[in-house]
Amino acid sequence: MSTTTTAVRRVAVTGVGAVTPLGNTAAETWRGLAEGRSGVSRLETFDASTFPVRIAGQVKDFDPKAVAPAKRRRHLSRAALFALAAAQEAVADAGEGWHDADPYDRGAVVAGTVGRPELQELVDMSYQLSSSDFHDLYRQAPSDVLLRNQNVGVSAVAGAGDCRGPVVSVSTACAGAAHAIGEAYRRIQEGECAQTLAGGFDALTTWMDVLGFSLLGAITDRWNDEPERASRPFDSDRSGFVLGEGAVIVALEEWDSAVARGAHIHAELVGYGSTLNAYRITDSPPDGGGAVTAMRDAVAESGLGPEGIDYIAAHGTSTPGNDASETTAIRGLFGEHAERLCVSSPKSMTGHLTSAAAGVNLIAALGALREGVVPPTINLDTPDPKLGLDYVPNRAARRPVRAALVNAFAFGGTNACFVVKSPEGAAA
Repeated sequence: MSTTTTAVRRVAVTGVGAVTPLGNTAAETWRGLAEGRSGVSRLETFDASTFPVRIAGQVKDFDPKAVAPAKRRRHLSRAALFALAAAQEAVADAGEGWHDADPYDRGAVVAGTVGRPELQELVDMSYQLSSSDFHDLYRQAPSDVLLRNQNVGVSAVAGAGDCRGPVVSVSTACAGAAHAIGEAYRRIQEGECAQTLAGGFDALTTWMDVLGFSLLGAITDRWNDEPERASRPFDSDRSGFVLGEGAVIVALEEWDSAVARGAHIHAELVGYGSTLNAYRITDSPPDGGGAVTAMRDAVAESGLGPEGIDYIAAHGTSTPGNDASETTAIRGLFGEHAERLCVSSPKSMTGHLTSAAAGVNLIAALGALREGVVPPTINLDTPDPKLGLDYVPNRAARRPVRAALVNAFAFGGTNACFVVKSPEGAAA
């Protein structure tokens, strides 16, 4: 197993896998982002006909049987199956040489969904407890506990990559995937392992989650009849985010090893920052607070400076407060260069994949680096005059992108940002 050294090692992104509302592979997801296609539709995971919110970004045409045999599937939740599929794709994309390394020098850092009983199970139990016949008390099969344990999904991801080194489960809500990718990056940098799988998975398209976020007033209830128009970051008519589901897993690798084995390198990961707002549980600070510090730390570590960033894959949730706070933070860090940046929100197309959200942003950033195409922010029909940056409205922009910043900010005030840059010319 690797030992920690004082030398900071470079980190390559060598594999990407995804299951999202835009497609069941990373390539399909990227095409949907580049085309400006919405993956938001009417809820089908439960009967939402009496709910105030009846839409979400849902995974479509997903076949669990293609991911794992029946004996294994019974222990994996819907979200964990998404994660396993994404991990399998990421490992395949990393190439056969991925498995040449010592498996104990290979780790996984993954943000998992929050496990808990379904509300219907609690209702059934309450009903039985209030009845006169306790012999019929609702009982669960012991294996059902595994369906609600986020570590089972994380372990499934680790197994897909034969990761026997450090395996870490991250739980920082909407910043989860960014924290996972950042912490995996650190482990490779510092010599704790040579390879990692990292990312996030979630599926908050249950009636308990939809009801809870509805009562909180965080998700929009104005577009039930026009789901594709519901998620509208930075628009004057934004009224809350749209729940989504899915998973994104990436393979990260020590740079020299990746080059030596001839791996295809998507990008180099060059900077990471993580902070806490210490403001409010749900609201972002109006002045950009901890977000600007996390962005500043990531950009500073990259060595590129603010003017070296061409694109920001924004957190951009479509809530009034978050979009304004993030814009203020961008202006605070980038100054005049903010006017030249492309800033767009993949959530306008996928909805909010919570623990997996930053993974979708990374797919947007990698595509922009590779193809010089910046995905749009769709539904930006009436730009908010108080914001005023280039949010790439409605259609993708062709623009050379040398480096991109990925943002992720969460309930609880946690922030995580990282920078990726084009690998062209760097292998030498």
